[in-house]
Amino acid sequence: MTQPRRTEPLPRDRRDLTGPFDVIGDVHGCRSELESLLDALGYRLERDAAGRAVDAIHPDGRTAVFVGDLVDRGPDTPGVLRLVMGMSAARRALCVMGNHEFKLIRALDGRAVRVAHGLERSLAQLAEETPEFRSAAHAFLRGLPGHYLLDGGRLVIAHAGLPESLHGSTSSRARAFALYGAPTGEVDAHGLPVRYDWAKDYHGAATVAYGHTPVPTLRWVGNTLCLDTGAVFGGALSALRYPERTTLSVPAEQVWSERAGISPAR
Repeated sequence: MTQPRRTEPLPRDRRDLTGPFDVIGDVHGCRSELESLLDALGYRLERDAAGRAVDAIHPDGRTAVFVGDLVDRGPDTPGVLRLVMGMSAARRALCVMGNHEFKLIRALDGRAVRVAHGLERSLAQLAEETPEFRSAAHAFLRGLPGHYLLDGGRLVIAHAGLPESLHGSTSSRARAFALYGAPTGEVDAHGLPVRYDWAKDYHGAATVAYGHTPVPTLRWVGNTLCLDTGAVFGGALSALRYPERTTLSVPAEQVWSERAGISPAR
């Protein structure tokens, strides 16, 4: 029997791409909020005959960059994938792999995974799509890199962030850090893993934009910015304009998923 190909997210060196970029935080199936954010950023949405968003074009040629976790928890994972896949195919978007994409790939491979934390929603929603769409989405997710180096190495995109020593690394440590961060082995009062706060010790010259751990408000820590403002938990969907280093957020339309310890970022 042929074994499923092992998925190993790798970095992608695109230092030749200089932007300008719009780096977008964790979407988690919030398709409507993503459309609203792209509209606020100045993109023109393109729709298919069924009215579904399949591309977004910025008049100034800006490129959207997604920090991963497009999928799970929210109401329309296929809609998010359809839009981001279309933008990526037209070279109007880039995306790194998040831990939720990594787990969804394994589930689609038929491997034994715990169906929880919103994965059950993605699988149910994808089951309503055509086999052709599921196959295309599976291939797209498999091709996502672990992190990106952009703008001559001055901008790094990694789902959970990345210390300077791991920028561009293909090591298993770099892949794991980019997907999950660095758990300390402890859990908080809500049973959630406590992660090493790498950003407070980061002194690199490159700007690192990331997501993974929801924050109530956007705040620069040194030269790093976490863009996960908990849209799926009733917070906001946020973006960083680069190189301008300005930010923009749109509020969630509602609380799509509950999570202990996370309050809506109104």
